[in-house]
Amino acid sequence: MSDVVELVKDFRFEAAHWLPNVPEAHKCRRVHGHSFRGEVAVRGPVDPHLGWVIDFADLKRAVDPLVNRLDHYTLNDISGLENPTAERLAIWIWRELAPQLPMLHRVTIEETCTSRCHYFG
Repeated sequence: MSDVVELVKDFRFEAAHWLPNVPEAHKCRRVHGHSFRGEVAVRGPVDPHLGWVIDFADLKRAVDPLVNRLDHYTLNDISGLENPTAERLAIWIWRELAPQLPMLHRVTIEETCTSRCHYFG
């Protein structure tokens, strides 16, 4: 039986957003920005020959185009992110990555250093 490992790739991007569905007086209703940090985790058996679950370079190749679509943009302007909460952003990233990463296990989005969400698909 193979050993199962979770492999994680971090990513970062800067973006603006606002939350259109919160009450008018809520601070997140105003346009503001975050230095987002995220993680994409895959889980699977360690290949007995190669010694890894997936090449980190392959994971980076899957994540980088998404980061390029998000970095220094207004998230509300991206199709599917019209209400870009951390939760919806994590789900959006999952849906974009899942076809390329069958071992996808978790997407984490961190809006601030104390606030994050984990999505498990």
